[in-house]
Amino acid sequence: MNKAIIQQSMSTEIEAYHLRQTPDDRVICARLAEVIDTVLSDAEKKIWHAHPVWFLDGNPIVGYSRQKAGIRLMFWSGADFEEERLHIRGKKFKDASILVQQVSDLDVEELTRWLQKARVIQWDYKNIVRRKGVLLKLETR
Repeated sequence: MNKAIIQQSMSTEIEAYHLRQTPDDRVICARLAEVIDTVLSDAEKKIWHAHPVWFLDGNPIVGYSRQKAGIRLMFWSGADFEEERLHIRGKKFKDASILVQQVSDLDVEELTRWLQKARVIQWDYKNIVRRKGVLLKLETR
């Protein structure tokens, strides 16, 4: 199957995810997807574990999901971004996230910077199962 058709199908899945959200959350999700698609235009995107996720070379980079407190925007390797507004949840994994409660909470310049960091700061989540939970840092591009 041609890559353009596959990407269109994935976009349709993500759009269907957006349509299941409340009107306010739908606006947030659409804006996030727009910025992520612009900055990571070469990334594969799909619904993974029930929410939208973008991948580079099969490695999850960024995604978002509905949480009780808002839309959680998560960067798999975000703990190493050294960004004050990104919250680190645990010590075992390298993820960091921010909760977005309204579209005005999004700072596109800041989000763009985080996405640029996500491209070059990556831990190898793609092979975490094969490595029995051990994360290795990937070489930057």
